[in-house]
Amino acid sequence: MPVATHSSPIVLHRQLCAKDVHYEHHDMLINIDEIPMKALSIVRPAGTRIANGLKTLEIRRWKPDVRTGEEILLVENEHFLTTDGQGEVGTAVAIITLGDIREFRQEDILEACASYYEAGWFAWEIKTIKKIENPFPIRAERKFYEIDDSVLNSARLIRVR
Repeated sequence: MPVATHSSPIVLHRQLCAKDVHYEHHDMLINIDEIPMKALSIVRPAGTRIANGLKTLEIRRWKPDVRTGEEILLVENEHFLTTDGQGEVGTAVAIITLGDIREFRQEDILEACASYYEAGWFAWEIKTIKKIENPFPIRAERKFYEIDDSVLNSARLIRVR
């Protein structure tokens, strides 16, 4: 059964751990406070399907550059963004983490809520989902982009997966 939280545990965790937690990355230490949160836009209704736990694979032509367990803000928007620099106003619907990234397979169609299979694409496993109970407007951009995680201070989250 999902449990609602009263404030954003992501922001709280980042604030509490910022001084003590470091990630090892390519032979250097990085303070978590120096790593901006990433956001990913996804066309409606796929973002809502992910937020509700109905879509558990995201299918893309490219592999994501994210750390294991890195939390990503999922922003649902109305149009496919096909050009770098292109953006529009979207809606923050969930915070997710990714699991395995592998080749898209025919048997993935149902989990991906896809209408067809095409070879050469990648299936991104959506490992955890925290639905934003009070969605809010935020910019949507192509691929991954950075956001100020303070926008999550008033977000009410429900663990879906």
